[in-house]
Amino acid sequence: MKYLDEFSNPDLALRLVDQIHEVTTRPWAMMEVCGGQTHSIIRHGIDQLLPSGVEMIHGPGCPVCVTPLETIDKALAIAAEPGVIFCSFGDMLRVPGSSKDLFAVKSAGADVRVVYSPLDALTIARENPDRQVVFFGIGFETTAPANAMTVYQAERLGVRNFSLLVSHVLVPPAIAAIMESPRCRVQAFLAAGHVCSVMGTGEYPPLAAKYGVPIVVTGFEPLDILEGIRQTVVQLEQGRHELQNAYPRAVRAEGNPAALAMLRDVFEVTDRTWRGIGMIPDSGWRLAARFREFDAEARFDVGGVHTEESSLCRSGEVLQGLLKPHECAAFGKQCTPRNPLGATMVSSEGACAAYYAYRRLDLVQIS
Repeated sequence: MKYLDEFSNPDLALRLVDQIHEVTTRPWAMMEVCGGQTHSIIRHGIDQLLPSGVEMIHGPGCPVCVTPLETIDKALAIAAEPGVIFCSFGDMLRVPGSSKDLFAVKSAGADVRVVYSPLDALTIARENPDRQVVFFGIGFETTAPANAMTVYQAERLGVRNFSLLVSHVLVPPAIAAIMESPRCRVQAFLAAGHVCSVMGTGEYPPLAAKYGVPIVVTGFEPLDILEGIRQTVVQLEQGRHELQNAYPRAVRAEGNPAALAMLRDVFEVTDRTWRGIGMIPDSGWRLAARFREFDAEARFDVGGVHTEESSLCRSGEVLQGLLKPHECAAFGKQCTPRNPLGATMVSSEGACAAYYAYRRLDLVQIS
């Protein structure tokens, strides 16, 4: 219970809040990259405890939210194929494609299964050698090692009826894309601790130097986030722009060497489209040539699927930090968790879902 208790201690939290107030002399706008951090900030009201000039901008770090619409439609097309067992984490089943979601495909008779690990999908493939088993491999660098290990094991074991629909995205290129946007207001970043626990911190000092922004790695508990904000504000006030690690209990500069070796072996960097944002160069992974036979997109010939985003949904602006969820006209009206227009209202880490779940509804008039 250590981290639930010690890192949520209200007395220590208020002490950190006081320290943030003491060092703040002017307005600052910082972005928390990860959707898990967004939920913690909104759930605990951290943004409402900060000095009035310190603004938290919610970033694109929700893997479900940034999975492009066309990839969802590819998943729907594959899942509907005869003889396919389509496996996914549960949070993807309600993410809307162009006209339906995986739940709708499942209710129409497709074999769509929720699994808790990609290795579960590999086990299903070994138990069903006469059927094609596909795992929906989405996420940031955090979930990629498990997916890489599964493909590696499929090759080693000779399981040829298994494949991976890959939609992995990378954080550092997204930070660069945000900073290069002409509408960018971000002056600093709280980096995602779980990503850095895998990848290390080596990619961030060049970004901090190039764009003149502090980058502070932090975790997800209230005290983690408040300490990350405190360190960020101190840097901003002092005119510094450096990488700092405020999450040393989980993050080392070198990351996880075993995981990094597996990632280098199984994946290669590619351009990747982000839902609501567009294509960011070198911002994703695809299977390396040695493992290309396990690529579901090629196996089922769905590479030509192209889609258009909803004209009502403004999740792209939310993901870029250009819009707060309640500022979207559809929020809480046409778009709710029961009838979502976009992934940011579906995902457990989506900013729109956080605003809805933690009663930021008083910000808008709900009809």
